[in-house]
Amino acid sequence: MILRRALAREVLLTSSAVTAVIFSIFLVVRVLGFLRQAAEGVIPVDSIFLLLFLKVIAYMDVLLPLMMFVAMLLVLGRWSRENELTIMAASGFSLWYLARPTAFLILVGTVIVGGFSIVVGPMAVRAVGALEHELKTRTDIVGVSPGVFTETRAGQGVYFIEKLSKETDKYEGVFAWGSNGGQEGIVLAQSAYRRADSEKGSVFLVLENGVRYEGAPGDSVYRVINFERYTLRDRKMASAPVRYPLHGWKTTRLWRSMGPYEQKEIAWRISKVIVLPILMIFALSLGRVEPRSNRYVSMFSALLIYFTYTNLVTMACARVPASGFSAWVLLGCMHLIFASAAVYLLWCRTRGRPVISLQRMKAAKA
Repeated sequence: MILRRALAREVLLTSSAVTAVIFSIFLVVRVLGFLRQAAEGVIPVDSIFLLLFLKVIAYMDVLLPLMMFVAMLLVLGRWSRENELTIMAASGFSLWYLARPTAFLILVGTVIVGGFSIVVGPMAVRAVGALEHELKTRTDIVGVSPGVFTETRAGQGVYFIEKLSKETDKYEGVFAWGSNGGQEGIVLAQSAYRRADSEKGSVFLVLENGVRYEGAPGDSVYRVINFERYTLRDRKMASAPVRYPLHGWKTTRLWRSMGPYEQKEIAWRISKVIVLPILMIFALSLGRVEPRSNRYVSMFSALLIYFTYTNLVTMACARVPASGFSAWVLLGCMHLIFASAAVYLLWCRTRGRPVISLQRMKAAKA
């Protein structure tokens, strides 16, 4: 009973630690891309953390099976190095004794992965799509960051502000350049603020105490205008309906449609739930390292099985739109083959038998 509780507790704790490490790598990679987009004015800086959170939620159903698989391998590998599994075997308990906590972990993991795959993940994808659509149709000045030259999406203007006063909600030290019909204009202002016209649905940038230079490139004469207040129309992109990708559709909507690509998405969501129990059985079989054997070989074999299994499942799901029912049969056979291999490997490890018996092969040839 103590070993069963210890296995479940340590696998869950190790899964949390492995998940934190993988998420840290994921966040570093994604935040660099978001910072680049923020510097270009594509997204505002205050939306980066929200986008990161939603992206993490959207990938949870893919990362969690790998995290639990690796955590199970790490815990059993440590128990083998510290001879805890050897003592357990000497006491008359085989790996089957750990089947109950493994079943508990499978149940918990399947419920969590299923929830993310079927409900939470698509919801996060829809939230990301809605937020990105809002950012694409926002006004140009929203993406301006202090100390950064920001080009408008139309490519006909550049904004620069020295700083943003949080107390007055005004921009200070404003530079704006625009080009229209061969004429260029440069505006310098001490301060500026945004004003919205709810009736016309327009947004304006009101500049105060500045100067405007107008002229054509190459001309020696420019017109200079000093002003106390100058208004620029803040362009807004034409709004269009939000179109979500298939992996952002609700599962009920996919079932109602049942087109070829909808079937592919359903197959992928179901497969992500089925993959976890099979991987956990493989981990229980490969986690134990025999004395005087190289533990890296076992880890390499486990990771090779993981990538082979998940890639074959992905390929089988990708064939669903073209092959239809035969692809479903292929996908089911794929899961059945790996499940049978996992159970057979566990049976061999609990009986202390080799996976491939050379004596049986010689007897069969004779």
